[in-house]
Amino acid sequence: MIVLKSTQDKFLSVLQAVSGIVERRHTVPILANVLIQKTGNALQFTTSDQEIQIRTTADLGGDTGEFATTVGARKLIDILKTLPGDQTVSLDSGPSKLVLKGGKSRFTMHTLPAEDFPLVQESANFGPVFSVPQKVLKELLAQVSFAMAVQDIRYYLNGILFVAEGKTLSLVATDGHRLAFTAADLEVEVPKQEVILPRKTVLELQRLLSDADGAIQMQFAGNQARFTFGGMEFVTKLVEGKFPDYNRVIPRNYQSSITLGRAPLLASLQRSAIMTSEKFKGVRLNIEPGSLRVSSNNAEQEEAQDELDIDYGGEPIEIGFNVTYLIDALVSMGQEMVRIDMLDGNSSVVFQIPGNEHFKYVVMPMRI
Repeated sequence: MIVLKSTQDKFLSVLQAVSGIVERRHTVPILANVLIQKTGNALQFTTSDQEIQIRTTADLGGDTGEFATTVGARKLIDILKTLPGDQTVSLDSGPSKLVLKGGKSRFTMHTLPAEDFPLVQESANFGPVFSVPQKVLKELLAQVSFAMAVQDIRYYLNGILFVAEGKTLSLVATDGHRLAFTAADLEVEVPKQEVILPRKTVLELQRLLSDADGAIQMQFAGNQARFTFGGMEFVTKLVEGKFPDYNRVIPRNYQSSITLGRAPLLASLQRSAIMTSEKFKGVRLNIEPGSLRVSSNNAEQEEAQDELDIDYGGEPIEIGFNVTYLIDALVSMGQEMVRIDMLDGNSSVVFQIPGNEHFKYVVMPMRI
């Protein structure tokens, strides 16, 4: 049976979409495979790591009929990458084998039975469906994902909090030293739901989401989330645990604000970062009427100083930060201007985007 007959670029695109979560070597060998199921003309491709499951359906030609098997996902992708993009390739089924043909090339691959593939058991109690455009969710994830913790023992910090309530979807990430908050409007009103998406899920969603206006539909259950977009279904386990009360972290009583160009501030910080040490990434900000001075030094007695003109007439403030935390935030924003709200040299500051009340980035100072 000819399972599939298509150009290399179409087949490769479908495979790469579902194979981001697949590891080449797995303690459960079949999880290194992609599940291929054919019903009539429709081909379904499914991958899983037992916590995330990605499925897409495509019409890639071939004989009609019923067929199912699993084959090494990464090996299949590696083979396809060596073939020309416009070349027609086919997949033929055989006993415990799949044969990939392209031009005068032929590859015979070992398969494992489809019935042995461990599909994720999907929850029977998903909440109501709500949606935002794909590009909106992609922007929201970019605005907060950099603040996620990495392998923190406080496992609930290794991901992003999604809060759907009323007509608002909020996303929050924190590693205990900084916190990023952003939100978007929903078209429908939904009851309050809070879930924590794992870090791996967030990174995979960022890889898959496009800048298209097409909607991404979301549903949350007690231990799962489901996303449907662009012909794909993405199901993931959630992180269990109680996320910190982010509203208490966001300062409200700041007394001084400055608004300046994001790009000049970013460039100044990147220059100053060169003179910080690997272990101690501290920079000092001196804010005075008319000027913002950025300075850094290291154990070799080297130092950097940079100055920006600002519109500020308040009391002088001297405050230290981990420069990486500031650079990460400014890179993720993308807008032309940034506003910095401050109380004093010992309190957390809030970075905001002028005209966007939905975005807030809180960073704690460090002693320098």
